[in-house]
Amino acid sequence: MLEINADRLLSDLYELRKIGTYKTGVHRPTLSPDDMTSRHWLVDKLKAFGHDAEIDGIANVVGRAPGDGPHILSGSHIETQNQAGWLDGALGVIYALEAARAVAESGAFGGSGVDVIAFADEEGHFADMPGSHSWVGALAEEKIDKAVDRTHGMPLRDALAKAGLAGRPRLQMPKDRYLCFLEAHIEQGGWLEANDLTIGVVTSIVGIWQYRIVIEGSQNHAGTTMMSMRRDAGVAATRLLQTIEREFPKVAAELSVWTAGRITLDPGAPAIVPGGAEILFQFRDAESAVLDRMHIKLQELVDAENADGPCGVRLEVVSTNKPAVMDDTLKAAFTSAAEQVCPGRHTLMPSGAGHDARTLAPYIPCGMLFVPSIDGVSHHWSENTADADIVAGCRVFAGAIGDLLAAARG
Repeated sequence: MLEINADRLLSDLYELRKIGTYKTGVHRPTLSPDDMTSRHWLVDKLKAFGHDAEIDGIANVVGRAPGDGPHILSGSHIETQNQAGWLDGALGVIYALEAARAVAESGAFGGSGVDVIAFADEEGHFADMPGSHSWVGALAEEKIDKAVDRTHGMPLRDALAKAGLAGRPRLQMPKDRYLCFLEAHIEQGGWLEANDLTIGVVTSIVGIWQYRIVIEGSQNHAGTTMMSMRRDAGVAATRLLQTIEREFPKVAAELSVWTAGRITLDPGAPAIVPGGAEILFQFRDAESAVLDRMHIKLQELVDAENADGPCGVRLEVVSTNKPAVMDDTLKAAFTSAAEQVCPGRHTLMPSGAGHDARTLAPYIPCGMLFVPSIDGVSHHWSENTADADIVAGCRVFAGAIGDLLAAARG
């Protein structure tokens, strides 16, 4: 197997962790000063062993290995959610970095190598995975123009300019260069840990359908408006969500999930009957047919509340992402490598979170590998994974890369 340097792997991860430290995690939102520091840090790491590396006009970091033979593209993202974990995304980037160095140092692969990429804004501070969408040529300039930071309201164009990236070209994937795209990640859930497993080989990545539910009632005085005369948008919102919770299990699958991530009332004062409400709602599943059923049911429930309740209710689609199936050859390569590193402690499993591999899957064969998350925690500063699992995961990841490159050379 292609062997990694475990001490170097962990050193890089812990060094990157220091950029934007928040408690035991990291606060490194997209295009923040700490995020840009981390991107320049990665460029320096890539250049140090011979990669041609740069940050492009959407803030993707791209590191190209020398040689004109078959290459594998690998990486993830290095920005974080606000006040969140240190491994979400970063693990995959550093795995790619270490695998690229291992390939270069082995001298056994001729002109083949591993290109490393850190996609911009997988966490969606400005938009839905703009970095990977840009890379595959699916990000229109109009989407960049409309994108605004969800926390501070800064337009993406302004943030790019502030980061020194205005005017830089957006790089796109040279499809004839790559055998595949491989991404490693922490599981972000508790399945692997609960079943005493070290490696999860991803079968598919869920589709995520996101909505805005807008409710229009009548704002009025909370003390003088009789209950029988109220058109309370807050009551309509809670009633609708209770109905969704009751009805969705009838059309969902075993692993389907749904979430009302934000509920806002207008004007949101204690002495005012809310005249408006907005619900940001999403559901996820790995099967398109299930997603279709859930969409139909959601529309039915919104229409019924609109027709029968005192408030106007409408459903707005924010985004829909199709599920992505991982490539069979790549799943087999990960499984074979896992059996060598940790016999019997690996499994096939779907991903309940979205990842950049989902964006790339329609354009290039994709594969994903998971390592355990302690207590199933992610998107929180206490997120963690044992060093032993981190090292084992990288050994599997690099081992599969070595096998794939060797097979491509014949």
